[in-house]
Amino acid sequence: MLARPYVLLSCGMSIDGYVDSPSDERLLLSNDADFDRVDEVRAGCDAILVGAGTVRVDNPRLLIRDESRRAARIAGGLPPDPVKVTVTGACDLDPAARFFTLGDADKLVYCATPALPGAEEKLGKVATVVDGGEPLDLDRVLTDLGGRGVRRLMVEGGGTVHTGFLTAGLADELQLVVAPFFVGDSRAPRFVGDGSFPWGPDRRARLTEVRQIGDVVLLRYALSDRYRD
Repeated sequence: MLARPYVLLSCGMSIDGYVDSPSDERLLLSNDADFDRVDEVRAGCDAILVGAGTVRVDNPRLLIRDESRRAARIAGGLPPDPVKVTVTGACDLDPAARFFTLGDADKLVYCATPALPGAEEKLGKVATVVDGGEPLDLDRVLTDLGGRGVRRLMVEGGGTVHTGFLTAGLADELQLVVAPFFVGDSRAPRFVGDGSFPWGPDRRARLTEVRQIGDVVLLRYALSDRYRD
């Protein structure tokens, strides 16, 4: 049986736990030095996963920015960018989004079974559409990714996806960056939603690193015995 990928969750949040503001303008939670750190982490992964909501709202590129890192991947026999992955229940995705149109990396869309026919018709020319089960099963997604050669997966949100991986006990590592300000508005999205998490007062996550990066702080947590420093 193929081992599932090592799953690294990455997120930036405000001091009070919000990952964005309630307005249409995107909230920048990090700084240039940390963006470069994230780029380095991406370059060490085989695939990057975001939820369909993140594709719609943030329209991310999910590409390696630094040319030397891209060159190093190519020299190591890898494509310049990791595989792009998204998960969706209803497949409310625009094929013109940058997730699909930018970069030559493979694009994988894991779709809930009932929406599969429409997803293939809508996205079949710009991505590989995969049956993700009903309801969408993240364990099934990881098994399929492992079969496609993905050994290290970076999960960049949003909150529903992070909550799903954490409550299912499928995360091996959390890299959490805290920005030095408050959002203070309950209409804004949070890092995670409600759920039954494996880590609580009686089972604390293991903090492995605290690093100041300019005006933000990186916290790294080991969430499984597969954690690699």
